Amino acid sequence: MDLRTLKAEARKKLTGYCRACPVCDGRVCAGEVPGMGGTGTGASFMENVKALSDIKLNLSAIHDVVSPDTTISFFGQQIKTPIMAAPMVNYQINTGGGLTEHDAAEAIVSGSHLAGSLAWIGDPVDTVMYSTWLEAIHNIGRGIVIIKPRLNHDSILEVFAKAEQKGAVAVGLDVDGAGLVTMKLKGQPVGPKTKEQIKELSQSTKLPFIVKGIMTVKDAVKCAEAGIHAIVVSNHGGRVLDHTCGTADALPAIAKELKGRVTIFVDGGIRSGLDVLKMLALGADGVLVGRPLIVGAYGGGVDGVKFLIKKYTEELYAAMILTGCANLQQIDSEILFKKG
Repeated sequence: MDLRTLKAEARKKLTGYCRACPVCDGRVCAGEVPGMGGTGTGASFMENVKALSDIKLNLSAIHDVVSPDTTISFFGQQIKTPIMAAPMVNYQINTGGGLTEHDAAEAIVSGSHLAGSLAWIGDPVDTVMYSTWLEAIHNIGRGIVIIKPRLNHDSILEVFAKAEQKGAVAVGLDVDGAGLVTMKLKGQPVGPKTKEQIKELSQSTKLPFIVKGIMTVKDAVKCAEAGIHAIVVSNHGGRVLDHTCGTADALPAIAKELKGRVTIFVDGGIRSGLDVLKMLALGADGVLVGRPLIVGAYGGGVDGVKFLIKKYTEELYAAMILTGCANLQQIDSEILFKKG
């Protein structure tokens, strides 16, 4: 399997929804929501990619690092790579249904597992779809479940309970989904959460609790004060609010404030193992990859997802050698080039 063939196969099934572009930067699909694009002008999606592209690395090859360790441990889990599948659902709506939700779940969850990684899953409006993704996690034995910030907290607790039963190792809310109109149209309105509500929800489950959709230091601190275990620096792939900054631009200040207090994940515009290295150097503990793995699932199913995660991990491994980082903990801002 190679990347060119994978994308060619994906294009055949994604006609009208994703072009599997040579560079996935949001320009061609701007405004295509539902679909694979960014909301409005697509600026937030494009900024995610640009913010990472603008970062340069310091090459270093006078050291003794010959076999870097890419493993990461969190929530009692040890996986071979810090690269995980971002929570993505509603394939019928956003990708045209070229893959059934069942096949998409199997590709993402099983492909991640076979690559030595871990899949995060999302929370569609359709409860049958949610059950499909949970069953995929159950079959593997582990996964992370992120739930929409419904106004009805009892419904959140209900889906948390189902996640606990099916082998989730952590649960959380994607608060960046607070403005999703589709949820309201389906009778499940969503909205922002207060610090007190987040604390209450985190205490309602025995599992580690994550808040996804953090883009400011202020919100990050509120999460830490609420006692949550992890955050995801994310603007929902640029799909909810136009003209935000890129996640790579938001991450450093957040990491400076919270590093060591909570686990920090990040997504947005990651297209290679070098992008992963950059995010880790900016302060993340792990990263989530979204759109590329959809292309992987459409282009090669389980094997396509496995191929991409392993490819990114191999690129990360090589980049760690050429920046002198023996393990993920040694990756810091010193490897980033600074002008002047």
